[in-house]
Amino acid sequence: MGAPASNTPLGGRVPIFPSLALCLGGAVAWGLLMVACAFLSLHMEGRDANFHLVKLLLIYFAGGLCAWLIALPLARFLTRRRGTETRFAAHFALLSLATVALTAFWFAMDYRLFYARWHQPFGTRVWVYQFLFTSAGATYQFFVMGLRLYLPVGLPILAGASLWLALSMPRRMR
Repeated sequence: MGAPASNTPLGGRVPIFPSLALCLGGAVAWGLLMVACAFLSLHMEGRDANFHLVKLLLIYFAGGLCAWLIALPLARFLTRRRGTETRFAAHFALLSLATVALTAFWFAMDYRLFYARWHQPFGTRVWVYQFLFTSAGATYQFFVMGLRLYLPVGLPILAGASLWLALSMPRRMR
C-alpha cells in the first residue's frame, strides 16, 4: 500500500527548500538588520555623521540580503533530517559566514570601483593583477575595520534568527 493521500500541494512531501516568501522577505529583513547593526555600532562610536554613511549602509544591506539567499537554502538542505541543535548550528555558521563573506565582497567591489580609474584596461594581465590585489586588500581592510560593525548588536540577532530558523523548519524535515 502506498502512503495515504494528503491535502498538501506536494502530496504529503515537505519541500526541502524554504518558501519564496521566507527567502525574499527574510533576505530583505536580514539586510535591514545588518544595516541596523552597522548603524548602531557607528552611532555608539560617534561616527554616524560620516559622509560615506549611506554607501556603507548599502554595502551592509547588500551583504545581508545576498547572504540570506545563499545561506538559508543551503542550511535547510544540509540539515533536513537533523536535530534542532544541528539545524541551529548550521544556520548560525552559514548565516554568519555568508554575511561576512558577501559584505566583504561588496566592500571589495566598491573599493575596486574607486581604484578602477587608475587601472589598466579590462582583460589585460596587469588588470587581472590589479583586480586581484585591490580586491584582496579591500577584503583585508574590511576584516580589520568593517567586521566590528556587526558587534555587539549582530551576535544576539544572529543567535535569535538561527534559533527561529531551526525551530521553524517543517515538522517532517525534523
